[in-house]
Amino acid sequence: MKKLLIIGYVWPEPGTTAAGHRMLQLIHTFKTFGYQITFCSTAVRTEYSENLDVLRIDCVPIKLNHHSFDTFIKQLNPEIVIFDRFMVEEQFGWRVAEFVPNAIRILNTEDLHSLRSIRKECLKKDLGFSEELWFQNDNTKREIASIYRSDLTLLVSSFEMDLLTTKLNISKSTLMHLPFMLDGIGEEEKKEWLDFETRQDFISYGNGKHAPNVDSIKYLKETIWPLIRKELPAITLKIYGAYLPQHIKQLHNPKEGFHVMGWVENLDAEIQQSRVCLAPLRFGAGIKGKLIDAMRNGTPSITTKIGAEGMHDELSWSGIVEDDPARFTKAAVALYQKKESWKQAQRKGLEIINRLYSKEAHQEKLIAGLKTLETNLSNHRSQNFIGQMLLHQTMASTKYMAKWIEEKNK
Repeated sequence: MKKLLIIGYVWPEPGTTAAGHRMLQLIHTFKTFGYQITFCSTAVRTEYSENLDVLRIDCVPIKLNHHSFDTFIKQLNPEIVIFDRFMVEEQFGWRVAEFVPNAIRILNTEDLHSLRSIRKECLKKDLGFSEELWFQNDNTKREIASIYRSDLTLLVSSFEMDLLTTKLNISKSTLMHLPFMLDGIGEEEKKEWLDFETRQDFISYGNGKHAPNVDSIKYLKETIWPLIRKELPAITLKIYGAYLPQHIKQLHNPKEGFHVMGWVENLDAEIQQSRVCLAPLRFGAGIKGKLIDAMRNGTPSITTKIGAEGMHDELSWSGIVEDDPARFTKAAVALYQKKESWKQAQRKGLEIINRLYSKEAHQEKLIAGLKTLETNLSNHRSQNFIGQMLLHQTMASTKYMAKWIEEKNK
């Protein structure tokens, strides 16, 4: 049986984060492919961490900047290693390349961290985002170097795939657009959804450790919700999410119809009872799990261009995309009140999920890509000169920094 090692940035939390959902999808996919999976991380597990033992995944805690990992990976000798985000590849990629050189090294990005970071900085400084600013950012250089050092990088967003290939001329042979892999939604499942009249109120949700979510909630409270509430004074908005910081919890104000609810075990049920999802994201990257969840539960959404970015290709959005707060408000009120527009938006969400996020189609693409790499790994690497250069000892700053820290710790 072939072995897969996943080095996680954190232990997956599918109940609190889209990244956790994504990681669980990859785990189930590789189990379908017949791999024996080991998951390791330097992080501490939390109350929300998935019980991977139930899935018969070997779970191994590992140390940062420690030679014990070298012994561990040599003994495991996996055919494939997945790094969960570029920071993990920086820390462990050189060790994998040195001690199991024939293992296929895959970078799972979740989103382009550098893109999200520079957009946050631009918003904070009231600057317009530009690709030039992104190019100049130190995180961009680190993340792109990590992509070059990897044999394959998985990207969830079609926008980010285009950005890397057209603006940085990174070879498509080292990249794969692999968004969320979801089961299709059929008519029988659709029949179980509550109808327009039964659903009530607005909903918004997101993990409180994710900066775009925190900003979105504050923006809702301070700018968007007062405008909506003026038009619909009897309607409420409920905010859900794990790890919500105290300053967000303090925004709870039932008199204004603004309810900060915190984490809920069955978020899908809450989404299905709500009529419209609000997601005024002002920065971020990747594809947004909250908007996927809205479509999966038949709930149209109002979001921004960044919110919908890379998620629907040429298909119409499942609701309305608008950046201006006044127009955002107008769109939210209209969608909330107009039954036919709402039903049409719901149908568009079904089309997006079934056409662009098919689990079967993306799994077939992934297994085909892996087979190509397995049979052609040496030639594949020889074509990636920049990747070879970055693995050369003169460029391996993270390797020698890790070795220095290891010796210092002794």
